Amino acid sequence: MLRAGPTAATFLPDLGMTGVSLLHEGREHLATPGGPAALRAGHTLGLPLLAPWANRLGGRRYRAAGVDVDLRRRRLHTDGNGLPIHGLLVGAPGWRVDHEGAARGVARCRAGLDVDAAAFPFPHRIELAIVLRPGRLELRTTVVATSRRRVPVAFGWHPYLRVPGAPRARWRLTLPAREHLLLDARGLPTGGRVREPAESAPLGRRTFDDLYALGRRRVLTLGTDDAEVSVHADAAYPYAQVWVPPGRPFAALEPMTVPTNALVDGAVPLVEPRDAFSASFAVVLR
Repeated sequence: MLRAGPTAATFLPDLGMTGVSLLHEGREHLATPGGPAALRAGHTLGLPLLAPWANRLGGRRYRAAGVDVDLRRRRLHTDGNGLPIHGLLVGAPGWRVDHEGAARGVARCRAGLDVDAAAFPFPHRIELAIVLRPGRLELRTTVVATSRRRVPVAFGWHPYLRVPGAPRARWRLTLPAREHLLLDARGLPTGGRVREPAESAPLGRRTFDDLYALGRRRVLTLGTDDAEVSVHADAAYPYAQVWVPPGRPFAALEPMTVPTNALVDGAVPLVEPRDAFSASFAVVLR
């Protein structure tokens, strides 16, 4: 557990380095449906890293960095349509914590994981730097290419957020000006885009499973008059998925380095051998 004044965060290195608690002034801001057993089964909850790809792939073959990859005989977590979803690392063991400590009211943790899998044959190391300040959790994710192969970048995070002290129907969702990327029935981008202005409106009974290309302002917020939780993403996270399923007491505001299915579509950044790519976001509490 990391602690900074009134704020505490708990991550599980043996289960995907997943965040399972984010307390501020004694109130919980993460939802963890199913608990550790669900993580072990490959289900997302809390604050999970989705890597090497976020969201779903449109098929079981892809070509990236000049390499053809066949997933047809691989055991992968899939969605209701049988599409591979959320990468390979949800609930995975193997993370090593390289540093943990606190000074001057700020708690820090560094952890890493080496990745080289048949389903993603691009050797790399993921380095996670966590900084906890009062009311603010910062996560910097770095992919380091560790072989002669270039490494495709398609990761993201999936925060299951809640606003304590009020039912979901009373939460307000605030989104910046953005482009709405239209999806087909399988949740895959069709290529269509619609510009949408900034908005702030009660969540009520609305549901979402929507993908957005963000502009210069990359802040997404859930809140009430008494409390607020926001995701602040840097320029390396130009996309976000908003997922609010019916009847569930959480909303997911998900920073993503690339849009859904980019690994199959081929539109991904590449990390050159011995080089690195970093992306940062923060969860800010009020």
